[in-house]
Amino acid sequence: MNEKTIQQMKQLRLHGMHRAFETTMELNGTGTDYTNDELIAYLVQCEWDDRHNRRIERLTRSARFRYAAVMEAIDYRPSRELDKNLVQRLGSCDFIKKKENILITGSTGVGKSYLASAIGHQACSMGRKVMYFNTAKLFTMLKTSKADGSYLKQVNKLEKQDLLILDDFGLKPLDNINRHALMEIIEDRHGQRSTIIASQLPVPKWHDIIGEKTLADAILDRLVHTAHRIDIKGESMRRKLKNKN
Repeated sequence: MNEKTIQQMKQLRLHGMHRAFETTMELNGTGTDYTNDELIAYLVQCEWDDRHNRRIERLTRSARFRYAAVMEAIDYRPSRELDKNLVQRLGSCDFIKKKENILITGSTGVGKSYLASAIGHQACSMGRKVMYFNTAKLFTMLKTSKADGSYLKQVNKLEKQDLLILDDFGLKPLDNINRHALMEIIEDRHGQRSTIIASQLPVPKWHDIIGEKTLADAILDRLVHTAHRIDIKGESMRRKLKNKN
């Protein structure tokens, strides 16, 4: 009877439940350490936990983060001038519910990408859909998608993400195609979804990088006014790690 029940659980893809049931039978043979209500509650909880964990794994893989970053590992040493209270509030991902943005700036290697990725990982753990992109690679992908006819599909996919992370923004000025692509992405997400942008350049210089005054004004107007701004100070964390090694 138990073997048949386990096989049926497997066929129904109740993976967490069948593993918990097998373990229970192995430990006490009959499950008599539980009342009927307790056993059912235990099996259902194990199935819920298993599905929740697998969903987080899928979301994390789909996000394609640059770093396996966690909020607990963020360095708050005074020289970085990071507002710990602000970062921890952002780690609650309430900004996603409010459809707000985050703009992270700082010089090379200070940990902008890590911070953005840590917040992204936190969002995945809460069941949010996230995508991480190096900005230049995103624009290259979008140009390619125009050639093969999948551009609208790619833009629609970006629009549906609860959180979009654009890293290394502004390493070189945008051409006309990339400028309009960025406008389309930001316009689609404005007031609907959240975006994190990490850049070596301070926000006032983004206008020149985007180029074409009218579009730059429109893009920044949609980004900046609903954004939390973090400017990380200090020397390169990569240089510190290299010197330590």
